Amino acid sequence: MGWYFAYGSNMNPARMQARGLHVLEAMRGRLAGYALCFNKRAHDRPGYAYANICYQRDGLVEGVLYRLAALEEIAKLDPFEGTPIYYSRERLPIVTAQGVQPAWVYIANPAFRQEGLLPASDYLAHLLAGREFLSEGYYSALSALASQPA
Repeated sequence: MGWYFAYGSNMNPARMQARGLHVLEAMRGRLAGYALCFNKRAHDRPGYAYANICYQRDGLVEGVLYRLAALEEIAKLDPFEGTPIYYSRERLPIVTAQGVQPAWVYIANPAFRQEGLLPASDYLAHLLAGREFLSEGYYSALSALASQPA
């Protein structure tokens, strides 16, 4: 079995299902030492941003930790994430109610980062679909984010 931590559009369980991943369980996860940012240039939507994580010593990213049926399941996501070109895939420690679980996390490659971009409203809706896995404060901050029409 493998583990994957989603902080962006894959927080939407329906999106994970549509992408063909065999998920055994989904739970709340937290990644310390990082902050959510929208600085990944959308290669398929010029002028828009996708989610990324940025190092921030006192930061905390909330998201969904998926327990995948097999280690190989994560490879199904690579084409959707544009790995290894647009995002790299790394293993990071995710904090759960049961303790720390190393999991795969996608991080935007530096060549595809750009500040000052906003996500599309339909993209942001995928993040908000993960509400049951987020604290009220984190969800409120996400729902208050500026976005642009799709």
